[in-house]
Amino acid sequence: MNHTPTTDTPAPAGRSLLAGKVAFVTGAGRGIGAAAARLFAREGARVLLAARTETQLKTVTEEIRAAGGTADYTLCDLADAAAVRAAVDRAVDLYGRLDVAFNNGAINQRPGPMDRMPEADFDRLYTVNLKSVWLAMTAEVAAIRATAGTGSIVNNSSIGSLRGNPELPAYAAMKRAVNSLTESAAITYGPEGIRVNAIAPGNTLTEMIRGWEAESPGLQERLVAQTPLRRGADPAEIAEAAAWLLSDRSSFVTGTVLRVDGGARA
Repeated sequence: MNHTPTTDTPAPAGRSLLAGKVAFVTGAGRGIGAAAARLFAREGARVLLAARTETQLKTVTEEIRAAGGTADYTLCDLADAAAVRAAVDRAVDLYGRLDVAFNNGAINQRPGPMDRMPEADFDRLYTVNLKSVWLAMTAEVAAIRATAGTGSIVNNSSIGSLRGNPELPAYAAMKRAVNSLTESAAITYGPEGIRVNAIAPGNTLTEMIRGWEAESPGLQERLVAQTPLRRGADPAEIAEAAAWLLSDRSSFVTGTVLRVDGGARA
């Protein structure tokens, strides 16, 4: 059956990307998530930020409000299934609807071969980086369906998911599974007017990449050398890609994993 979108159609020229929308962002206290929350608010969205660390969330929320945006925050440990569902529900409680969601939050692994990784570390990566995305998407779809009717979800993956990754094998495996969930969800919910995409950032100057650099000296030089643009990304550049995919200007894009990597996988 053909579906004619109502709220998920191209926006008029000059209108803010996310004007009038309610956005939910995980991992919003720092890095790409914080940059996304700031950008989404500047682009007209009312934003609910979610993460574990209240001081970080409070700082970003206050910055958004000081700049004239609308934002609030909720504490959410992505390893806690009930907390993930409750965080999504909180957006609806606060703003009356949910239009778009950016599932960004994740943790990294200690670099090294898979046989040296403790089972407990693997299990935590699965819970935070994969299971939480599934939990969030199911809650987000339900909230969008019950309120806005149509909408968009973006999951944060990694270019490390697009081929073998001997330095971060478990991290890459979870992100590759996120790609598959994204594609499956796009097919499942597309007929309802709910689009689902992912972004795959390359070398981005976040605390996560700096932690990897500490474990692997010279990492930045290697990554920059492999990137045609010869630099790492600012988190705000990655957020721009997520904002476009969430916006009505990408209204015929779903089921894609968009590389935002400076050409590293070209």
